[in-house]
Amino acid sequence: MKFFPLIFVSFFLGGMMMSTPLWSQNEEADPAIVNMLSQVKASHLEATVNKLVSFGTRHSLSDTGSNVRGIGAAQRWVKAQFDEYAKQSNDRLTSQIDWFTVKADGKRILHDVKMANVLGVLNGSDPHDDRVLIVSGHLDSRATDILDTKSNAPGADDDGSGVAAVLELARIMSRYSFPCKIIFAVVSGEEEGLYGSSYLADSAKKAHWNVVAMLNDDMIANSLSSGTDLRDNSKVRVFSETIPYAETPEQANMRKATGAENDSPSRELARYIQSITHQYVPNLRVDLVYRTDRFLRGGDQIPFMHDGFTAVRLCEMDENFDHQHQNVRIENGVQYGDLPQFLDYEYARKITCANLATLSNLAWAPYAPSDVVIEVKELTNSSTLSWKQPAKAPYGYQVLLRDTSSPQWQKAIFTKNTSITIPYSKDNYFFAVQSVDSLGHSSIPVFPAVQR
Repeated sequence: MKFFPLIFVSFFLGGMMMSTPLWSQNEEADPAIVNMLSQVKASHLEATVNKLVSFGTRHSLSDTGSNVRGIGAAQRWVKAQFDEYAKQSNDRLTSQIDWFTVKADGKRILHDVKMANVLGVLNGSDPHDDRVLIVSGHLDSRATDILDTKSNAPGADDDGSGVAAVLELARIMSRYSFPCKIIFAVVSGEEEGLYGSSYLADSAKKAHWNVVAMLNDDMIANSLSSGTDLRDNSKVRVFSETIPYAETPEQANMRKATGAENDSPSRELARYIQSITHQYVPNLRVDLVYRTDRFLRGGDQIPFMHDGFTAVRLCEMDENFDHQHQNVRIENGVQYGDLPQFLDYEYARKITCANLATLSNLAWAPYAPSDVVIEVKELTNSSTLSWKQPAKAPYGYQVLLRDTSSPQWQKAIFTKNTSITIPYSKDNYFFAVQSVDSLGHSSIPVFPAVQR
């Protein structure tokens, strides 16, 4: 399949650019990705959730010795799934239970405890490609009392649904070869304070991993809201930070100079997920939420943001608080508890597909351009951008642009050069540049710095 330069769609009306989705459904879609998406099964996700629920509780401080109950049994079962998938991976997929110690905090951790993340690592085919993609869900569950390690805590949606998605992605993607490394992470300690993801993010930072994107799937299978009784499995939220937590003073000055408050790397990843999902996944719309997470809560993307990585959270659109952090019980005729019968597995299937389409496009895409700049040396009604070619030259580049008031990219201009002058005023538009290959796989867009 050859690359079709003008994949993106834009319209002009009365001299004004009108915002429309970037991609037409399945236009120039990669047949390999379409084939992978057809393998994602709602029945597989349901079976995984039911198995996770069967462990009774997966509280991070629950039993680790039993083979049928508690976090330890669940961790060993997850590793066994990765090991089973490894048999079809031509030795590309490996697995491990990665232990770490959490010190008592006198609040949710009353004594020092060992926790563990279960990792499936799909090694890349190109030894010179140092990029890393991470997708995660958290294995641990909880009852109403965070210190209650004994009561049943099924955790079907929170976050059995995310773990099911991670395992389904590993099952399918391990059959394919990608140039870069993909890590399927099933972390623990989320409910106690994001301990598993913090350990993984800190390990990645210390090892200088080139983490291109981290996708956190946390609660992706409930489609009926409490209180309002809204039912909708056609939308998914993607949360992304506005101003990077790890922003340096120099980066802050550049952000202020360019007006890039809505263009953090995580925000560009969120837009990327939106456009890829629109292209590949029917009947699922990505709603961009311009905040790090929901009020009073957080997720495993946050430690990665704090360590300077590009990370987002995917989460169901409407939450049901009768089924979150609740003891399983019937009260006044209402069933409480995070039970598997309340989940919409077709909804979870579509969100899993959004993950798969995003990860595979990124994994097969060229490296992003570096040192992207926009010239502001002269007063002109045109704009000149330039950038450095990655070590391995891509097929070409897309220069994206949008009105400063628009949340989404509206137009793309293709070039094979590493600089371009276009007749759009730098005062009136925002720009970004992404690398593309001949099949249309694209890198995350890079917002330009100012070159004086």
